Amino acid sequence: MGALNDLDLRRWLASREFSEGKSDKLNGLYWVFRKSFKDPKWRLRYKFRGKPRVMWLGTYPAMTLAEARREAKRLHARITLGHDVAQEKQERIRDSKAKDEADRLALTFSELADEWFEKTVWQRHLQGNYKHPHIPRRNLDKYVLPLIGTLRAEDVKPHHIDTILTKAASGAPTVANRLSGMLKAIFNFAVKRHVLEYNPAAAFGIEDAGGTRKARNRWLTRPELAELFRAMRSTKSLGRQNELALKLLLLLGGRKMELQKARWEDIDLEEGIWLMRQDNKSGRELAIPLPTVAIEWLHELKHYAGRSNWVFPARKMQDKATPHISPDTLNRALDRLRENIDGVEHFTIHDLRRTARTHLAELGVKRDVAEMCLNHAIKGVEGVYNQYTYFEERKDALNRWASLLTALEQGSKYNV
Repeated sequence: MGALNDLDLRRWLASREFSEGKSDKLNGLYWVFRKSFKDPKWRLRYKFRGKPRVMWLGTYPAMTLAEARREAKRLHARITLGHDVAQEKQERIRDSKAKDEADRLALTFSELADEWFEKTVWQRHLQGNYKHPHIPRRNLDKYVLPLIGTLRAEDVKPHHIDTILTKAASGAPTVANRLSGMLKAIFNFAVKRHVLEYNPAAAFGIEDAGGTRKARNRWLTRPELAELFRAMRSTKSLGRQNELALKLLLLLGGRKMELQKARWEDIDLEEGIWLMRQDNKSGRELAIPLPTVAIEWLHELKHYAGRSNWVFPARKMQDKATPHISPDTLNRALDRLRENIDGVEHFTIHDLRRTARTHLAELGVKRDVAEMCLNHAIKGVEGVYNQYTYFEERKDALNRWASLLTALEQGSKYNV
C-alpha cells in the first residue's frame, strides 16, 4: 500500500505546500511540487543496470494518484524485462520533434512553385530576359495548383503529372506542352536545391503532352465576321468594354497583351495616333494610325475609364495588384460570346489578328505594309536597312479594313 492518499494531495495543492518529492514508498513514485511549477508533477525513480534513473510521468491532478500508480507499475514491468524506460521516452520525444521539424520544413507544391517563379521567371523578367511572366503564372494557377497545389512536393508522383498533362491536352495542346516543360523546370529547381531526390516529371515529353505544335491557320471569313458582329449585339453578358476591346483587336490586328496594357498617355485622340511603346513584342516604338471608328470607340472607352491612366483599368472582382484588366478577361469574354455564335468554327483571340492580316491581303494591301500594320518586323536584310514605317500606307490600309468591318457590322453583303 502506498504512503500517498488523495486527501493529502488535494490539501497540499490547495495550500501550495511545495516539496521536492513526497514518496509513495515501494513503487518509486514521487509527488513533486516546486515554486516554478504551475501544477505538481509525478516522477518515477528506478535503477537500470545499477545506475539511478528518473523520468517524469505527468502532472497532478490531470493524472490522478491511481493513474500514476498504474503507470509506475507498467513501467517497472518493462524495466524488469530490460528496458530503460527513461531513455526510451527521450528517444520518442526526439523522434517526434524530428518528425515535427520535417513536417514543418516540407514544402507544398504550391510553395515550391512560388519559390521557383520568384527566383527564376520573375528575376529573368526584371533583368529584361523574360517578357511575359504572366503566362507561366496563369498556367500554374489554372492547370496545376488546383490538382496538386496542396500536396507536399515530395508526394507528387508521375501519375499526378500524367493527369495534369492529359487534362490540359484535351482542350489546349499547346498549353500542355508548356506545362510539361514548366513542371520539369520546377522539379529540377527542387532537386538542385536538395529539396527533392528526383524529378517526377523527368520522363514526360511532348508526345505525353499536347504533341508537336501545329501552326494555326484559322481566320474568320466575311460571313463569319458578320455573324460575330450579330453575336456581339445579342450577347448581353459580353459587356460593352469587352466588345470594344475585341473590335479594336480585330481592326488594328493588335496583340492582346499590347491592348490590355494600353495607357491614355500614349493615345492622341485628336491626331488619331496610338504610340506603341518599346515593351511590345517587336521591341520597337511604332505610331499606329487610328481609323475614325477606332477613335469613336476609344472616346467611349475614355468615358468608362474615368480618371484611370489605363484604357482598360482593372475590374472590381480581379486582383488589385494588376492595374489593368487581367490576361484572362478577354478570353472569358470571348468564351461567353462564342456560346451565342451560330455556325462558326472555334476561334481564339489570336485568330482575330490572323483575320486582319488575311483580309488586308484580300483588300490588295502590299505585304510589307500589311506586316507593319500588325507591327511585325520585316525579316532579313531588308528589315535591317529599311527603317521606313509606311505610316501613310498603313493609315490607308486600316481605313479600308475599317470600312469593310463597318459595312459587315451594318449588314451589308459579303462582297462589299
